[in-house]
Amino acid sequence: MKNLYFTIILLFSISILAQNNLKSGPMVGYSEMKEAVIWLQTKKKASVFVEYYSTDEKTTILRSESYLTKKDDAFTCHVLLDQLQPGKKYFYSVFIDKKKINFSYETSFTSKKSWLWRENAPDFSFALGSCTYINEEAVDRPGKGYGSNYSVFEAINSKNPDIMLWMGDNIYLREADWDTKTGIYHRYTHSRSIKELQPLLAKTQNFAIWDDHDFGPNDSDRSFYNKHISQQAFKDFWANKSYGLDTNQNEGTCSTFSWSDADFFLLDNRFFKSPNDRKTGEKTILGKQQLEWLIDALASSKAAFKIIAIGGQVLNSSARFENYECYKEEKNYFLEQIKSNAIKGVLFLSGDRHFTELSKISISETQQIYDWTVSPLTSNIATTYKEDTNINRVEGSLFVESCFGIISFSGSKETRQMKLTLFNKEGIELWNKVILKKELE
Repeated sequence: MKNLYFTIILLFSISILAQNNLKSGPMVGYSEMKEAVIWLQTKKKASVFVEYYSTDEKTTILRSESYLTKKDDAFTCHVLLDQLQPGKKYFYSVFIDKKKINFSYETSFTSKKSWLWRENAPDFSFALGSCTYINEEAVDRPGKGYGSNYSVFEAINSKNPDIMLWMGDNIYLREADWDTKTGIYHRYTHSRSIKELQPLLAKTQNFAIWDDHDFGPNDSDRSFYNKHISQQAFKDFWANKSYGLDTNQNEGTCSTFSWSDADFFLLDNRFFKSPNDRKTGEKTILGKQQLEWLIDALASSKAAFKIIAIGGQVLNSSARFENYECYKEEKNYFLEQIKSNAIKGVLFLSGDRHFTELSKISISETQQIYDWTVSPLTSNIATTYKEDTNINRVEGSLFVESCFGIISFSGSKETRQMKLTLFNKEGIELWNKVILKKELE
């Protein structure tokens, strides 16, 4: 009896140790018809695998390969689930050192539906927001913390979006961080592990772009000496489908994915960006290679909606800070290419500014292009909008508070539409606008 007692105590202790070894996550990354990725981070070296099953085949338990977390990657892990079928909801369980981790919230994902040639495009929604500051008093500037309202992530989760799109400035590197790999990985680890964030990560696809505060110092550019370390940290802590332009994925973080009848283009506005204060040479945000890749991809896309996510504003007419208006030649070339190549269905999404607004321009008698800036999630609000002379701002769309957006797609064929809805930190609706598909054509 005594041996049985000690065996039970030992097994319980091992289970508790495994539970305590989870630092953050699990997080759902991309999800396709045949595979998905679950991300997580442990506190120390550990063996990890995931079991999963579809809701219509609950007795068929599928299992991933086993992965070993390592200190060099900050003990992060991308677990590939490669036995999926299209259009099914799956529940999953995480095992650390062979012990199942228990959660008080749902851990699930849905594989992409095979709808083309079979039925109308499925309705869906995605959430978006930018500027997430998580306080750490030891390295923050003196005074009141710059971050607050972490419960906004719980409000986002309550809306049950299919996708969460992180629009840059997701971590805010501090002076103590950006000079070293240790500092950069610490900042990601600290920001990712807050409790309010975990339920959202666990059951929603998460995709991300970056901006200067994920990349390096404020307003940083292609000259930043640690940009390859920042890029590797971005790859280790997010689970996008790909990163960068070259086959080795060593140049930048741009990517693309699709869901229903929308193609998403995730841009990198830092890795190739020219310095703000350089007086000579070509002034660029995206760089020629990325810009031409984007124009090619937009021209090739057959999607009804083409969602372009970029850290800084595109259509704000004020040439202030790092708005695209400050890079007039490249901006004009880009917009002219959209018009000349008859690219329809374009919506820009942006962050950075610590306030929210919708901008609109017309590129023909019938075609409109919008740019929805949604900011901030938890960072301080800004008053810089007062000096902007944005003639493209849509009346009534300016909000200066902690918030997030939801874009929902509904309707069939020519009646297809997207609805932009802004919510405050409690999840209460502030504003909405419906944009018909035909307005973007």
